[in-house]
Amino acid sequence: MATAKIQRIVARQQEKYTSPFTFECSSYSALDPGRTNFNNNRISEGQFYEAHQQLRVIASRYAKSENWDAAIDLLYGGALALLKAGQGGSGGDLAIFLVDVMGKSGKDVSGGQKSKLLTIVRAFPAREPTKKRFVTEMISWSSRVGEYPLGDPELHHVAGSSFAEEFEPYDAERHLALGTKDSPEQLAKCEYEWYIQDEPNTAALYAARAIFPYLLVGNLRSANKAHLIFTSRLNSSNRSVSVQEVSSKSSDVRVYPILPLLNFLGLLLLATQRGSSDLYKQLAKHYAPHVKEVGVWDDALAQIGEMYFGIRIPRQGNPLFDMMGSMMGFGGGSPKPKPKKVDVPPPPAADLD
Repeated sequence: MATAKIQRIVARQQEKYTSPFTFECSSYSALDPGRTNFNNNRISEGQFYEAHQQLRVIASRYAKSENWDAAIDLLYGGALALLKAGQGGSGGDLAIFLVDVMGKSGKDVSGGQKSKLLTIVRAFPAREPTKKRFVTEMISWSSRVGEYPLGDPELHHVAGSSFAEEFEPYDAERHLALGTKDSPEQLAKCEYEWYIQDEPNTAALYAARAIFPYLLVGNLRSANKAHLIFTSRLNSSNRSVSVQEVSSKSSDVRVYPILPLLNFLGLLLLATQRGSSDLYKQLAKHYAPHVKEVGVWDDALAQIGEMYFGIRIPRQGNPLFDMMGSMMGFGGGSPKPKPKKVDVPPPPAADLD
């Protein structure tokens, strides 16, 4: 157990470093209140603070001597125990320190390191402020040492799913858009839960937040899956929104008589799947008045036109990151080369399982 590991590591330091702990029970079991036998089975706030400071001191000395594995194990166990005890600030601080030590140690995104970080993400108390900084540092580390320049997809998925569960949609969006094949379902569900708090005719605005990010990173399969999940939930739970199924030899399309922008999104996905610039131009012209009313889709559609249909539109700055930033509420990164046209083969049907 994490607590037992902490006890063993700290115990080995007792002769070298004076311990500030003065608990009634032996060793350092105060890090996990579920395993203590103190009066009233509780640990005072001051004792948690002392535990946090002692672990920081010892971990710093391990790191200074380049005993990376010991420092990582100590910080991981301490952060996890404190988080499980509801000490989000102290546990989050050790978790951030852990990522810093991982970076200095030269550790890559191997199964062991990633597993530790995923476990910590799940252990944070809901809406703990240090969680966002930890996730940012974790993703940044994975982008430096891993194969994915925008961060490890599994780390993005677990972080985004966690934010979605806490109904933090902006944070959920920025991570689930770069996650795994399971991320579109989480993002679509998050956007739908957000939508049902708004007016029925705003469905397309929330569906777009689950679709555009995937299109902007060249992930048409996930964009289609997000669209299918969002509209399926809309059809099953919102009886006030009528829908018609239109089928042809090549495709099936859901038509919403009172939601023209939702129709636009479905047809946009069909156009990108076919790679037809003529179809895209016709679509953009037909729905131009409705898109103009939204007022915030222009840049996204310009970028999609360039990526999927080769329609060059003069732009300045960082197209991909600026667009995702304006859509989802976060800033762009360093300048990137202009994206190339995406060659999209017809994807298989989205798997909802």
